[in-house]
Amino acid sequence: MATLLRKVWESVSARSSSTSHSPLQLTSSSAISSDSSLGPCFDSIPLDILLQILRLVGPKDAIKLGCVSRAWRSLVSDNRLWIYFLQYYQGHDDPWDSVFFAELNLRTFPSRTGELSFMRIYGQRAQVSGSVIIDGGSGYCKFGWSKYACPSGRSATFLEFGNIESPMYARLRHFFGTIYSRMQVKPSTQPIVLSIPICHYDDTDSAKASRRQLKDAIHTVLFDMNVPAVCAVNQATLALFAARRTSGIVVNIGFQVTSVVPILNGKVMRKVGVEVIGLGALKLTGYLKELMQQNNINFESLYTVRTLKENLCYVAADYKTELSKDTRASMEVPAMGWFTLSKERFQTGEILFQPRIGGVRAMGLHQAVALCMDHCHAAELTCDDTWFKTIVLSGGTACLPGLAERLEKELHETLSPSLANGLRVIPPPHGPDTAWFGAKFISNLSTFPGTWCIRKKQFRRKSRANIMW
Repeated sequence: MATLLRKVWESVSARSSSTSHSPLQLTSSSAISSDSSLGPCFDSIPLDILLQILRLVGPKDAIKLGCVSRAWRSLVSDNRLWIYFLQYYQGHDDPWDSVFFAELNLRTFPSRTGELSFMRIYGQRAQVSGSVIIDGGSGYCKFGWSKYACPSGRSATFLEFGNIESPMYARLRHFFGTIYSRMQVKPSTQPIVLSIPICHYDDTDSAKASRRQLKDAIHTVLFDMNVPAVCAVNQATLALFAARRTSGIVVNIGFQVTSVVPILNGKVMRKVGVEVIGLGALKLTGYLKELMQQNNINFESLYTVRTLKENLCYVAADYKTELSKDTRASMEVPAMGWFTLSKERFQTGEILFQPRIGGVRAMGLHQAVALCMDHCHAAELTCDDTWFKTIVLSGGTACLPGLAERLEKELHETLSPSLANGLRVIPPPHGPDTAWFGAKFISNLSTFPGTWCIRKKQFRRKSRANIMW
């Protein structure tokens, strides 16, 4: 590297007084003016070769080369070079398309201003120290560092944590204290990105008050623990971000409730959302338990049933056709022995579309989504209906094989051709950890914490303009 730097410096210093210059052309964001030169030894080298050389020297030494002259600085700032460095040098596990989505859509969310400088983004992302991420799902909580490839631990969520009769503050304090203890980190050292479970969903005054009460309790507890900054985002919004979208419908199959959540430009449209009560992961586990008992399949705990559901069950593309097939499959549950399921494998997930066979008086999943889409269309929130035609599934139960394909099929049969045209159902992009990864996108942003977080003084002044809910 020292030799290259010396050679560049000598080349620029010995620049010919001739008015002829390289016809080198860059992108508009990093074009070299006609009176600039890289030096007689380098002007004749094609741009692509120069960029390959800069890729080999790495980001730190490329910056040093940019200090030699204005021409080298303009070359070094080429976006293509820093896109490469973001992909291969930053030491993170985020795919490039995820980084690009986040920096383009979330760093100044919801507005976009100016052209991105990936050289600046690289430097800013390198300075982001990371944060604690807690995805407080309706059944289970996932937690870990934002720089990790995946969550480092799981526990009961704070809605179910501790004694249910205890005051909310005490339960939250116990919950967050336990998470920080397991992560072996002091709360005062890093910001926290927290997903808020989808609860008190409707747009009534009482639901708004309940949401505000829960959110205030969370902020109060965390700031009392000296957390420097808190970013609390709706779980459905995070799932949508994980799918690299800012608008669409999120279908979250929670522990006890399935919620259909329309989101436009990152904002939850509660007035056109639909919530299906009593149809969630717990009901599916209970229904599989009933089917196993009816077929004299012995088991000792719900853990066994849940394990079988997660590993053997699926959603049939055509329920009636599936009934005539041999669908037997077996697996060994650790410490419990071998189990064989047959029709129970697809009958379990079928109650999502035919709730009545499981004793639930509610609309099917496809009907709830279709109703939500009708509401979005009728509300005319934008002049373009395409925003709600991307449907993202989230939640552990939403990972059942075949669910996305079946839902898309049922929607095409239920909706009018105009609404069904262009419809797409996306399975959970990161499995049961989808919301956690959406939070990771935010916490690794080059501008984080920025406007995403609220600090103690802001919270005390009741200034919540930058909190997304």
